[in-house]
Amino acid sequence: MRIGISANPFNERAVSLSRDLLTRLKGQAELSVAEESAGFLGMEGTPLERMQCDVLLSLGGDGSILHTLQRTDCPVLGIKAGTLGFLAELDPDHDPIETALERMLKGDYFLESRMKVAVALEDRDLPDALNEVVVHAPQVARMRSFELAVNGEPVARFRADGILVSTPTGSTSYALSCGGPATDPALDAILVTALAPFAAAVRPLVISPLREVSIRCAEDERPATLVVDGQGTAPLRPGASVRVYRSPRRARLVRFSDRFFRNLRSKGILPWS
Repeated sequence: MRIGISANPFNERAVSLSRDLLTRLKGQAELSVAEESAGFLGMEGTPLERMQCDVLLSLGGDGSILHTLQRTDCPVLGIKAGTLGFLAELDPDHDPIETALERMLKGDYFLESRMKVAVALEDRDLPDALNEVVVHAPQVARMRSFELAVNGEPVARFRADGILVSTPTGSTSYALSCGGPATDPALDAILVTALAPFAAAVRPLVISPLREVSIRCAEDERPATLVVDGQGTAPLRPGASVRVYRSPRRARLVRFSDRFFRNLRSKGILPWS
């Protein structure tokens, strides 16, 4: 079995856990490490985009897991070494790691397929997003006018701090804190949520994944900023358009059980939890 390891090099616990995992797995699998993790693990690294693994272990917070999933098509097993760990399958504080490794080596797990969205800024393709795409004003407390269209049909123009387009996976992240609905990640859908809109009547939308959403910063406004999965930013000039649609590529998460509703309860994501 081919197992890869990608750990957040700035997270001491992720570094410590990755060393422990290498020791545990030595001699039981063909091991490789991501280039950014190689320095502190004493191994030759491989760029994430070129890693070929049956399972890729990603250690860190949810941001580290998103970073890994943005750069690889390998099945990813998230191991919590951060704060919330909603995307992680294993929490070393509560889950027996040795048992999980044994199950992984035996192939006693399943792959959960999650929708991603593709992102195009005018004629330039950006990395896919598993969580969300955000367009917002660069300055704090400075609204912009945004134009929203679906399949080229104008839907709305409104003033807000920004606009967020998310997947069902991202519905329990930034989108939820802005009043969007928690959505079962087994569904394919596109969610649109305004960030602090000036008009209270601006409501979230849930749109078919077969449609394309486009966001435009009004021409009479100042530039805005585009952020994909919290990983990278790009300037958005007035009049420029961002297109978001279901990606043909999907994220594959290694699972030992269905944890979504359990996580909603245990992590206090919903108020009635």
